Amino acid sequence: MSNSPVLTISGLKAAIEGKEIVKGLSLEIKGGEVHAIMGPNGTGKSTLSSALMGHPKYEVTEGTITLDGEDVLEMAVDERARAGLFLAMQYPSEITGVTNSDFLRSAINARRGEGNEISLIKFIRQMEAKMKELEMNPEFAHRYLNEGFSGGEKKRNEILQMMLIEPKIVILDEIDSGLDIDALKIVANGVNAMRSPDRGFLIITHYQRMLNYVKPDFVHVMMQGTIVKSGGPELAERLENEGYDGIKEELGIVDETVGQGV
Repeated sequence: MSNSPVLTISGLKAAIEGKEIVKGLSLEIKGGEVHAIMGPNGTGKSTLSSALMGHPKYEVTEGTITLDGEDVLEMAVDERARAGLFLAMQYPSEITGVTNSDFLRSAINARRGEGNEISLIKFIRQMEAKMKELEMNPEFAHRYLNEGFSGGEKKRNEILQMMLIEPKIVILDEIDSGLDIDALKIVANGVNAMRSPDRGFLIITHYQRMLNYVKPDFVHVMMQGTIVKSGGPELAERLENEGYDGIKEELGIVDETVGQGV
């Protein structure tokens, strides 16, 4: 990787089943930056991540998304991944019949492109090294993808994918939910190890605790389907101390909810 990536979201509106959830959101994420989006349940945080990756249930009705000047909305999901977008999901799918290592190697090769595939030996070395960093049992390489994994193991596996694929823009959708403190620290260490000018991060979270370990450069508060306030790490601390009520009062927001779990 050479140039520092830029993801630009401008005036984005997104709907699910005709109901508008994201209501005109703009954000720019550059390589080397960590942005955190915080907000109560149902304000459109997960809809945003799904719209960025091209989930078929979510319709972008207005606005633009570009990655290094390329129109993301014109790309299919796999093209977005190859271009360098990566989403670590809140609820990763279990896929029977596909081993973790086969899946990871295929994903890396898809990202690297034809004629530039990773050798088996190099892949095994890299995978084993990263699994060790994440304190994952080596057996997990040979198990079916996410099958029988605990919530915490699935989350570590998402971070393992990120570390091996080396995307340009990483979206972490509530990667901290359901993690005990030890698992949270391991996941955070994995994220911190990947911070570089070649990579930007968007961390979507309810809680300050993830941000105690992964220090954001920018914190954005999302309510009513858009970003209502932005600041530095101190904004996350303020939310931790006083919840969202202080922000709502300050901005005169009556009801921030636009739909549960979106």
